[in-house]
Amino acid sequence: MGNLNMNMCFLIVHIEGLYCFHYTPSRSLIRRSLGWYQFDIQAEYQRFGVPNQYWSLTNLNKDYELCDTYPKYLYAPSGASSAVIIGSSKFRSKGRFPVLSYLHSNGAALCRCSQPLSGFSARCLEDEQLMASILQANPRTRFMYVVDTRPRINAMANRAAGKGYENEAHYSDIKFMFFGIENIHVMRSSLNKLSETCELKDPSINTFLNGLQSCGWLRHIKAILDTSHWVATSMEEGFTVLVHCSDGWDRTAQVCAIAALLLDPFYRTIHGFQALIEKEWLAFGHKFTDRCGFLQTSDSKEISPVFGQFLDCIWQLTRQFPTAFQFSEKYLIMMHDYLYSCQYGTFIGNCEKDRVDLRVSERTYSLWGFVSANINDFLNPFYLNDKENQILRPDLSPSNIQFWRGLYCRFDSGIESVEPVNDIALSLQDQTASLQDHVKFLKKRIISLAGMLGSKKEEGIVPEQNGVSSSVMRLSKLTVKEDTKKLDVDSVFHSECDPFSKSQLETELNSVAVTWKNIGETTECPSCQTPFSQSVTK
Repeated sequence: MGNLNMNMCFLIVHIEGLYCFHYTPSRSLIRRSLGWYQFDIQAEYQRFGVPNQYWSLTNLNKDYELCDTYPKYLYAPSGASSAVIIGSSKFRSKGRFPVLSYLHSNGAALCRCSQPLSGFSARCLEDEQLMASILQANPRTRFMYVVDTRPRINAMANRAAGKGYENEAHYSDIKFMFFGIENIHVMRSSLNKLSETCELKDPSINTFLNGLQSCGWLRHIKAILDTSHWVATSMEEGFTVLVHCSDGWDRTAQVCAIAALLLDPFYRTIHGFQALIEKEWLAFGHKFTDRCGFLQTSDSKEISPVFGQFLDCIWQLTRQFPTAFQFSEKYLIMMHDYLYSCQYGTFIGNCEKDRVDLRVSERTYSLWGFVSANINDFLNPFYLNDKENQILRPDLSPSNIQFWRGLYCRFDSGIESVEPVNDIALSLQDQTASLQDHVKFLKKRIISLAGMLGSKKEEGIVPEQNGVSSSVMRLSKLTVKEDTKKLDVDSVFHSECDPFSKSQLETELNSVAVTWKNIGETTECPSCQTPFSQSVTK
């Protein structure tokens, strides 16, 4: 399962040979431009009030010269000069200096960067000044947190290579925290072991559970969620948090994205989740091409399921908060599948600059365009945008971290396909909406019929008072002629003054669906009676 996903593109040598550069939809309903321009990083920062007196837009990276893996538009503390920012960039791995990722309504900032090139004793005054400016941008607190997502031993090992982590003696008013999210190599090995467990033929319960435990996958998911929850809680309490790992494009992306989603309900909508991915993953340079192994030339040691883990973490949250997300599990699985299929250009490249150079918005279709054209397929019928779901506080006890069978074991042989509850609920919603439309249609036709019958009698039609019931009452009054015989309704329909023929009225009435079948029970198209082909896993 996992090995297949991460290597399905292994025959492609050059990036322009990927499927997205040759794909053309069978339907002309999806325009090539659809989805490419619906996200604007500046508009997203404006949504949470930036720029303001504390945070400003810097154009130092407009040509990707300061940091080629960062977006061109970056937000830094207003108190930091250009010289300070440039100096800090030189002191951070890959030039990824501290920048604003998200701003909470209480003024607490979520910032991200890479590890400092500190080694055992090196320091940089500009980097220290930039950190002080970040703290001053939140006047409500006297200190800020610096979160290193790596295990302490890993960070200490990097010091021997001239990298490492911040020395609290050099950075005033910071509190340094280590968390234990493992590196990409451990995660790759974990997914391979999980795949082997899921692909076992007729495993016993002990074999499967032992395999699930030994792969450590759920433990890694919990570590990511624990770190993200801690960051979100600290920000909710008013503290600014700076997050980094080694280079700031894997674990940092996971933690920043999930923490922002816990705090901001906008990111739990379909379009908001896309904006979150565009900002934290695409704009800030997660290496999708390398991590997903799109090319035969990809270094196998660079492949790792970092984004897949993020989707798994989101699925865990949807299980705990079933009404807090506008999208369903199908949306997450779809995103996982299209990530590896390379059918759309959204995830192609290792950074924003790569996608600009490849002109993917001109030469490929966007996954977000596909979502927009099929948005009803991914809706969560239980979604409630209420105040109770403004900030999510998950229970991350071990018993609440679940195995995502819907993704990892969805092709198990011998298991009959069962229509998901969400799909059934969506079907019922559609049926309800259709019946409501039918009621509105009948109301209009009853009023029209009452008017026509009234024209045959010299009795005025009073304004509608009680919807359908009053219309029916008026009809009952108009069914008796002066000679006490019933009015011939057919003669009314064939009258020259009638704007609707009887056959037309019957056709229009029949055009509204009042009968409904469950999707799983539908065997043919209701319009043309063409039978549906059904594939059954054996």
